[in-house]
Amino acid sequence: MIIPGQESAPVVRRLFVLALLVTAGLARAASGDALFAMTLAGTDDKLVALESFRGKPLIVNFWARWCAPCRVEIPELIRAHDKYRQKGLVVIGIGLEDKAESVRDFMKAYEMNYPVLLAKDQGIPLMQALGNVRAGLPFTVAINRNGQIVASKLGAMKKADLDAAAELVLK
Repeated sequence: MIIPGQESAPVVRRLFVLALLVTAGLARAASGDALFAMTLAGTDDKLVALESFRGKPLIVNFWARWCAPCRVEIPELIRAHDKYRQKGLVVIGIGLEDKAESVRDFMKAYEMNYPVLLAKDQGIPLMQALGNVRAGLPFTVAINRNGQIVASKLGAMKKADLDAAAELVLK
């Protein structure tokens, strides 16, 4: 039985999440230029110029192995990666980590299947440049094809958050 007005509850909830993400994104950095200016190490210790991701819709997640909320959101990031990659979305994990071997072991244990880079000592300044003045974790930014940050969130991303962010960057 459908109660009048209840059939739109999921839509209203998704719009509310979308509004929160957009508002948070607008209150922070307007551009992802700080991200694209960086070169970070991959888990194979090879350097990766983040400029190579310019022009792609991105969800960039800052995390650390010791961060409990980070561990909680990883399965949702994996699902978002799997769900939206055929549409061109790239999920990138940026670990506030120094050692590639430890991160590789962690990625294997958590079955992380999206690109992960190591921020080393550049992580906190990069998060702050992208609008995370508290430098807390986890922190996620959604960047559209034009390089604009269209949403951001300090705290664990849930499925609805990631779906809303993906919709924004894939427009």
